[in-house]
Amino acid sequence: MKLIDLTIPLGIGTPAWPTYEPLQVKYFKRLAPNGANGQILTHSNHLGTHLDGEIHFYTPGKDMASLTMDYLVHDAAVVDLSDVVGEYDVYTSKMIEERVEVKDGDILVIHTGFHHFGWDQPTADEIRYMVCHPGPDQEFADWAKKKNLRWIAVDCGSADHPMNTIIRNWMPRQAKQAEYVFKKKYGMPLEEFFDDKKYQLMHIDLFPKEIIHAECFGGDIDLILNRRIQVGFFPWRFVDGEASIGRAVAFVEDDEYDKLMAKKASMPKTKFGDCYDPTHVERLNKIRAANLS
Repeated sequence: MKLIDLTIPLGIGTPAWPTYEPLQVKYFKRLAPNGANGQILTHSNHLGTHLDGEIHFYTPGKDMASLTMDYLVHDAAVVDLSDVVGEYDVYTSKMIEERVEVKDGDILVIHTGFHHFGWDQPTADEIRYMVCHPGPDQEFADWAKKKNLRWIAVDCGSADHPMNTIIRNWMPRQAKQAEYVFKKKYGMPLEEFFDDKKYQLMHIDLFPKEIIHAECFGGDIDLILNRRIQVGFFPWRFVDGEASIGRAVAFVEDDEYDKLMAKKASMPKTKFGDCYDPTHVERLNKIRAANLS
């Protein structure tokens, strides 16, 4: 058994979710004269590849330490939606089930393709990554409950649509663009489509149902799209933690790992050595142009 890393690199350049505390690092001791290097880190929990816990939005929910390994590691459906949704779009359960089999109790990993705009990528664009990515509506949340999904992962800044968060107020220029897209494609303004009853529904509606989510997946995710595979997330055993930075991986057999590494060798790489697929960016740029035209 071998592992495929689905984690984005973490450093002082990794953007936290907007307004959250970024990573700060300083040395408190050095080899000379202390005989060892030591660092102090300050950061929020919502930075890099991380898992939101129930108590992030649900007071009587589980903390991170209460999540069992059986819950964190399980069979997953990994779906690529980069061919059908782009800037400000809304994805549906139908789009997912057209591309991959999703079973009761699965982990669901959603590849929007927007990880290509993450800070580690040659096509990095922090605003697109955090503010313009697609997201779900109530239909998707209801389907997730019906499917008893274990947890959900996304390769962008949030599992909620960014315009169904406070970002809509913080980024008025992008909210104006989204308003145009929503009227054009969905026939209604943002405030009507995402009214107060739906606000941050992926957090507020699903966390009390024990369906949490991980955000900012990436790494070599482009190697495992539109298929079933075992996935694991490993947060800190964090007592009273409302979320946690962690490591995300997919598990493959040795013979398949060799084939995937051969495929990776033929693909372009980020400066950190992760592979990426430029066709996803081309698709997303075409959708962006069509949405905003």
